[in-house]
Amino acid sequence: MSEAYFLYHSIGQYPGKARDLAGAMAEFAMVWSAGDDGQWGHVLGLRGRFIDRWRGILNAGPGTVTTFENVTAGFHALLTALPPGHLRGRKVLVGADCFPSNHFLLNGMAEALGFTLKTVPLRQGAAYVEDEDFLDAWTPDVGLALLTWVSSTSSHRIALGPMVARARQMGSLVGVDVTQAAGLIPFDVHAPEVDFAVTTSLKWMCGTPGAGVLYVSPRLIPHCHPQLRGWFSQTNPFNWDITRFDYAPDIRRFDNGTPAVMAALASLPAMDWHAGQDKAALLAHNRALSAQVIDAADALNLPLLSPRDPAKRGGSVMLRLPERLPAGGVVAALRAQGISTDARGQTLRLSPGVMTTAAGVERLIAALTPMVR
Repeated sequence: MSEAYFLYHSIGQYPGKARDLAGAMAEFAMVWSAGDDGQWGHVLGLRGRFIDRWRGILNAGPGTVTTFENVTAGFHALLTALPPGHLRGRKVLVGADCFPSNHFLLNGMAEALGFTLKTVPLRQGAAYVEDEDFLDAWTPDVGLALLTWVSSTSSHRIALGPMVARARQMGSLVGVDVTQAAGLIPFDVHAPEVDFAVTTSLKWMCGTPGAGVLYVSPRLIPHCHPQLRGWFSQTNPFNWDITRFDYAPDIRRFDNGTPAVMAALASLPAMDWHAGQDKAALLAHNRALSAQVIDAADALNLPLLSPRDPAKRGGSVMLRLPERLPAGGVVAALRAQGISTDARGQTLRLSPGVMTTAAGVERLIAALTPMVR
C-alpha cells in the first residue's frame, strides 16, 4: 500500500505515476511508428525538456547539463575527460560512506590515470564519515574530491560550504553526488560553486532507471576532452567531414553517438509533476513523518544511525536492527503486511515521501513493535 511506502531512497512514487508513464510510452510508440520524418525532432525536444527540468533543480545554466545512463557513467566520463596528467601523481579523495559504485570505479581507474585513491574511513562504530575527518584528510596533493552530499546508508548530509572552501584552498577539483537528496532538499551548483555534480532521476524525482545526469561547471568544460566522442559531441552533429572534428563549446562535448532518449522520455512526466509541487511542503511532509519514525525508534530502543538534527540529515531515517532479528526477515515480514522498506546489512532504511502518510508510519510502528520486543 502506498501509504506505507518507505523506499524513496530507491524508487520514488507519486500520484498517477503509472498512468503518466504509460501515456508517455504510448505517445513514444505512436511517434516512433509514424510513417514520416518527425521522430527525431520530437524525441530530442523531449530530451531537451528533461535536461531543462534538471537544470531547474540544480540551478544550472544552459549548456551545463547532459544525460547519462547512470551516476557511474557520468562520473567516468568526467574523470577521463580531464586534462592529461591532471590526476597523475596526485590523490583522489572520497569517503568510505560514498555510494559503492563510485568507489569501485575509482579503485579500478587509479592505475590507469596514475592517481592514488584516498578513502576517508569511518570512526570505530560510526555510521558515516565525520565532516572534520574528511577535511583533515584533504591535503594539497588532492587533485579531485568526490563529495557524497547525503549517504545512502546513514542519510548523513555533509556541510558543503566548508568542503568547497577547502577545495579552493587546496587547488582541488570538487564534485558532488547529490543522488540521495536531489529534488527533496534544495541544492544549487553555485552556492557553493562546485566543479561538477552527478545524480539520477530514480529517487525523490520519481523517474525511471537510466535517467542519470552530469553537470559540469562552464569554467571547467573548456578544459575537458571526453574520450568517448561522436557526432553529437560537435556543435553541428551533421558535420560529415571525417577529417575535421571540433568539440562543442558546452556540455554537448560530453555527448557522443546517437543519444539514448527512452529514460529521459519515461522520466519526464515525473519531472513535470515535481516541477508543479510546493517544494517546501514536500520537505515539511518528509520531516514530520521522519520525526514520527525517530520518536518510535527511541521508544523501541532501536539505535538511530542517521543524524538526529534535520539540518544534517537527508530524507531518510536509518535504524540499526538487533542481531537477533535478521534484517531480511524483518523486511519480508513488513512486506507481507504491505509495508515497503529495505535493508543494507542490519540497517533498516526508511524514506517517507509524498505517498507516505502518518497512518502508514503508524502501521510500520505497529508491525515493528512485536518483532523488536
